Amino acid sequence: MSPHDLSGLVKAYDVRGVVPEQFDENVARALGAAFARLVGAEGSTGIVTAHDMRESSIPLSRAFAEGAMSQGVSVTEAGLGSTDLLYFAAGHLNLPGAMFTASHNPAQYNGIKLCRAGATPIGQASGLATIRSEAERLLDEGITPAGTVGEISRVDLLGEYAKYLRNLVDLGSVRPLTVVVDAGNGMGGYTVPVVLGEGLPLTIVPLYFELDGNFPNHEANPLDPANLVDLQKAVVEHKADIGLAFDGDADRCFVVDELGEPVSPSAITGLVAVRELAKHPGATIIHNLITSRAVPEIVREHGGNPVRTRVGHSFIKAQMAESDAVFGGEHSAHYYFRDFWRADTGMLAAMHVLAALGESDRPLSEIGREYQRYVASGEINSVVADQAASTQKVLDALVGPDAEVDTLDGTTVSFPDGAWFNLRASNTEPLLRLNVEAATPERMAEIRDQVLALVRSTPEAL
Repeated sequence: MSPHDLSGLVKAYDVRGVVPEQFDENVARALGAAFARLVGAEGSTGIVTAHDMRESSIPLSRAFAEGAMSQGVSVTEAGLGSTDLLYFAAGHLNLPGAMFTASHNPAQYNGIKLCRAGATPIGQASGLATIRSEAERLLDEGITPAGTVGEISRVDLLGEYAKYLRNLVDLGSVRPLTVVVDAGNGMGGYTVPVVLGEGLPLTIVPLYFELDGNFPNHEANPLDPANLVDLQKAVVEHKADIGLAFDGDADRCFVVDELGEPVSPSAITGLVAVRELAKHPGATIIHNLITSRAVPEIVREHGGNPVRTRVGHSFIKAQMAESDAVFGGEHSAHYYFRDFWRADTGMLAAMHVLAALGESDRPLSEIGREYQRYVASGEINSVVADQAASTQKVLDALVGPDAEVDTLDGTTVSFPDGAWFNLRASNTEPLLRLNVEAATPERMAEIRDQVLALVRSTPEAL
């Protein structure tokens, strides 16, 4: 094993760890050189980088650039940006990209999201494992410069990014809307004023737009209901039409209606799918297996072809490419668009919701009910030492002859009345993740409580 073991830093889909204990400038420099060698061998002579507002992001991205340039690859720095701005850069400039962010993680973390030209994702099976092993070798042996050193240049793409998105969704003719936006001191505070600002009939009420990687107000993780409370209160206080919450790197967007109630990501997936199917009749729509079963129902009702996939952006993007899907949605509020290089962008999803609301005279709560047909538990984590044993105990107790079981991603059990639950093991922690959906709150609670009682009472539970 290499004395510089990066297995705790290089994850399944990205690089993420504590600064400087796991991730410092030397590691960033080695990762930059390894990335340059990978994409250079594939014919790329340049890369583009962007970074979020964390204190460590600039020095880490600069060290990464130094490593890349040492291998003869030129670096275009896009500077401050959201993750979807980096994906835009990788598509617009046709360059491999590196985004420096730890998304919604606390301040002491940082990381890198990597992609090939055209925003094609790089995960463990598609290059990340190679980058890790090469970076470990370079840390052990030292980085040997190539014969030619790459050059560095800087470009401001925020205006081009905003223009591109506005061309995809026309918000210029919608009815006037009051929109509260909680940026959580993350990159939404940088992109929202430009994308949703000048010239549009939108009154933006900003919450926490000041860029601050210490997240002084709340975590920039809207998946946790505690981090939506300020937005919910502000929507009601301002009598706003809608509330939007972005995570730290602004690639995910959560929606709150005019009553201050969250609109589930599954409902947003259904809404955006209907809009995309209106433009592309009969198109394929991707949804992961945790999204509501309302999503495939709605897609079929509107003439589309729903395709179910595993959780995770690399699976979604691969399936989109294979099926030429026009749109994909996940329960975690990641939304993917063929028109955006199949990459995920919370901003474009938000614009679709604003357009749907602004083209209607109905409130969002009423519109949302069309897409929210069932009752979901949300994701519930349990700490267990042996996820497989705990899952089997649940199956032995709850699965009768009428139930269907599939193992596309974890274990999904579907009952004759349409209710279902999924148990998935975490890749990185001793956790089992439970999601339940049913037609009524009572049925959902019954299944949820039965599963949790079994999981949490077993000897495998910690």
